[in-house]
Amino acid sequence: MALSGEDYVTAHRKKIERRQKIVTMVSIISFFGSTAFAGVSAIKQAIHDPKPPATISAESSLQQQEQGFEFVLQREPENQVALEGLAMTRIRLKDVQGAIQPLEKLVKLHPDRKDYKVVLEQAKKQVGTGKN
Repeated sequence: MALSGEDYVTAHRKKIERRQKIVTMVSIISFFGSTAFAGVSAIKQAIHDPKPPATISAESSLQQQEQGFEFVLQREPENQVALEGLAMTRIRLKDVQGAIQPLEKLVKLHPDRKDYKVVLEQAKKQVGTGKN
């Protein structure tokens, strides 16, 4: 018994649809299986070898910020944001003496900014009294 053209196309489509369903089901099962396997492995590892997440100390973080500002200033020596950030970071690191140089540069570049002058004067007083 021969199939007509339409019957052949219909049969071929059904065959393709069946294959697509099988591939889809295998993919779904594989996805959930691999997800479950990874989850179980992670839980087992956490139970057998619990480690607290790595934390960066505040001082280490400030030192990284200081290096970042210094790097920017190597390329752009008059960058206001980097100068201000460097000065404030050094003050937070209790390196008041080191904060004076970028503060002096800020005052020179922006003489209209009174806040820079005030912070510079305070830093010089603090260094002068030996409180750094």
